[in-house]
Amino acid sequence: MIAHHVLFWLKADTTEDQKNAFRKGLESLENIEVVKTFHIGTPAPIERAVVDTSYTFSLILFFEDLAAHDVYQVHEIHKAFLDQFRVLFEKVTIYDAN
Repeated sequence: MIAHHVLFWLKADTTEDQKNAFRKGLESLENIEVVKTFHIGTPAPIERAVVDTSYTFSLILFFEDLAAHDVYQVHEIHKAFLDQFRVLFEKVTIYDAN
């Protein structure tokens, strides 16, 4: 099992309409056949020194194995998402774990 956790920081001038479109773009990634588990989130209202709430969106995907992860990376839906929304990213951090 591979966990793919992506944290997105959108640019400060991103509008609510753009954020809504971005979320719909994230939702489209669930349609990639190798995605086993899927979750989109925003920072929870938890205030602790070790909790980072500075990001805009969190995406967590689980894949059966590394081969499935690799299929996802080059999938047309994933590429379309990046092509459309990359301009909104201020920062992206990815954590992959097995």
